[in-house]
Amino acid sequence: MRLIRGLHNLREQDRGCVATIGNFDGVHLGHRAVFQRLREHGQALGLPATVIIFEPQPMEYFAPDAAPARLTRLREKLAAIRADGIDRIALLEFGPRLAAMEAREFVRRLLVDGLAIRFLLVGDDFRFGHNREGDFALLQAAGAEHGFRVQDLHTIKHAEERISSTRVREALALGNLEQARHLLGRPYSICGRVGHGDKRGRTIGFPTANISLHRRVSPLRGVFAAWVHGIGDMPLPAVTNIGQRPTVGGAGHRLEVHLFDVELDLYGRHLEVEFALKLRDEQRFESFDALKTQIGRDAAAARQYLMGQGAAESSMDSVRQRVLSPALSSRPPAP
Repeated sequence: MRLIRGLHNLREQDRGCVATIGNFDGVHLGHRAVFQRLREHGQALGLPATVIIFEPQPMEYFAPDAAPARLTRLREKLAAIRADGIDRIALLEFGPRLAAMEAREFVRRLLVDGLAIRFLLVGDDFRFGHNREGDFALLQAAGAEHGFRVQDLHTIKHAEERISSTRVREALALGNLEQARHLLGRPYSICGRVGHGDKRGRTIGFPTANISLHRRVSPLRGVFAAWVHGIGDMPLPAVTNIGQRPTVGGAGHRLEVHLFDVELDLYGRHLEVEFALKLRDEQRFESFDALKTQIGRDAAAARQYLMGQGAAESSMDSVRQRVLSPALSSRPPAP
């Protein structure tokens, strides 16, 4: 797969393709259906399939505090699109220049002069250009003028509801990893490189690998049973915490992973954490000793679930119940 970084890197060899444009956050089953249709059109015309994406995503540029949580960082998104057999990705930096570009100039510079597209697949509610002046009708008019077809995306549904990145975020926020898996077509995971943390975990017998999230807001929060990929040939079982660590006054979101029965120097390693079951919400404890006790419960429950994964849903409830002491179960989690 060829990665084209920016309009200035478009080459003559990039001209002539079929294309689609979007954020494609999460690369869920709806996105993958779009890519399949795009590949089919490309094969029919003998042209490469090109996916056009933006970084940061437009909402993150215009309203960073209101932008939704990222499901996939850029590296994860590129890998997922590549895995779906796309030939090229045009990665455009979304900054002041692109935000101010008129819709017709965007069409001319990217779609006509740059990529010389023959077929474009977009949503009928797709908007682009300065002040969102470009729409499906403008693209159709430009296609008639410059000789490319424009087709709207049909809604892709799961259980009679539209598959969308928003629905995936909602499922993750509720801890419904099974629903997220159905929408994504795969278990939800987060990738990142292991860095140095506060090293508090090792003082209580639970050393953790600290992984940067590379996103302002995480779609997941809480304590999870998880599988860790990237160490050897098989995934390893673990218990993870993703959040702000309120008991120790943590700042910013962090993913901390405790691997069972493994003592390795993981600094600098790139790992993938696949979330299997949410055990509980993150909460503040009255003391470090209380936190240590709860981590022990979390680790035992995660180990129990992962060692017998595939059991009925009712057993998941029993695992979660084991996590909570009587005192904690009668008290809602602290923010």
